[in-house]
Amino acid sequence: MPLVTAKRTGLVDQVIAQMRELVASGEWPLGEKIPPETELVNALGVGRNTVREAVRALSHAGLLEVRQGDGTFVRATNEISGAVRKLCGPELRQVLEVRRALEVEGARLAAGSRTDEDLRELTACLDSRDAAVQRLDSADVIVTDAEFHRLLVAASHNPVLISLYEGIRETVASSVATTFNPEIPPEQHVSHTELLAAVRDGDPRRAAEEAGGFLDELLSQVGSDPGQAEESGQ
Repeated sequence: MPLVTAKRTGLVDQVIAQMRELVASGEWPLGEKIPPETELVNALGVGRNTVREAVRALSHAGLLEVRQGDGTFVRATNEISGAVRKLCGPELRQVLEVRRALEVEGARLAAGSRTDEDLRELTACLDSRDAAVQRLDSADVIVTDAEFHRLLVAASHNPVLISLYEGIRETVASSVATTFNPEIPPEQHVSHTELLAAVRDGDPRRAAEEAGGFLDELLSQVGSDPGQAEESGQ
């Protein structure tokens, strides 16, 4: 997605809108450095102060992070995720607490609202996740586990809950990455088979209990060891 010269009205807002779209679309990937100020000035056809003000606004929103002497990096893909990252910071316990609040309700609602297509997608994703656990493939576990929980919340068909959860996808993936321990044998890792079974059976109470159970276990581990949990807890 190429940058285009901004019009002369509302320059800062136009630059902010373009930068936000580049972040949201993945053109500027999460965790990567954005182009330097000089390049942005030339591409946009605006002054340095306009670019700096736009970067400052997006940094305040949590989408960008300015690192003195190193450049500006993409920190989140949307404002909700940026806000969650600001609130949670690096604290794993706070991230898990937010996950629990959203995922327990998502599972409860999914048990009563899921469609056959939802179940097919959840089953396929969980199969991929379990295969990755068997291989102790950390990268695939992170991707497939985070996607399973996203699909579970999506099966709630509650647009507000889905939107909120979408905003913390990066922090969910980060918490999975933090809590997955490839040194543990596959059979000792958390299984989501019963969680999916409860959703398939249309049992909201059991689904909520299953969704909260493994996160409660992780939270208890984090409470006893502030560093990180010792076991897989996706």
